[in-house]
Amino acid sequence: KALRGMTRTAEERFAQMFEEINGHFTKLFERLFEGGRAELRLVPPEDGDDPLDTGVELMAQPRGKRLQAVTLLSGGERALTGLALLFAIFYARPSPFCVLDEVDAPLDDANIVRFLRVLRELTSQTQFVVITHNRQSMEAADVLYGVTMEEPGLSRFVSVKLT
Repeated sequence: KALRGMTRTAEERFAQMFEEINGHFTKLFERLFEGGRAELRLVPPEDGDDPLDTGVELMAQPRGKRLQAVTLLSGGERALTGLALLFAIFYARPSPFCVLDEVDAPLDDANIVRFLRVLRELTSQTQFVVITHNRQSMEAADVLYGVTMEEPGLSRFVSVKLT
């Protein structure tokens, strides 16, 4: 009886969190793509009927395209869709700290601007360390840290506070 109660509670929490993240994901996708639509879909488990074994599929429709699985998008579209999902999770359950390693590499200049706008909003609740080679991302930082190699085997660490 206690196990059934715990399972029911877990299923309810999963459903609530799924809906909350899906809502944020839908809104963030529209912002990051300036239109289009996206959603998370539950995929029933292959064997059994336990909702906690359910899979999740990302469906995306950038403006002017048809709704499709995220695996069929271009590299930049996949990256931006993945960031929409990551940021949706952070909106639902903020974390104090996050490291993003070159997530902006496949994005063009217009997408970088939208990515940085959402990232800036999230900095009120999460500290981000963004590893990047993108000039726009560097210009948006509060503090820059760099590692240079002046001679083979000897790295030098530099920092610049921008705000």
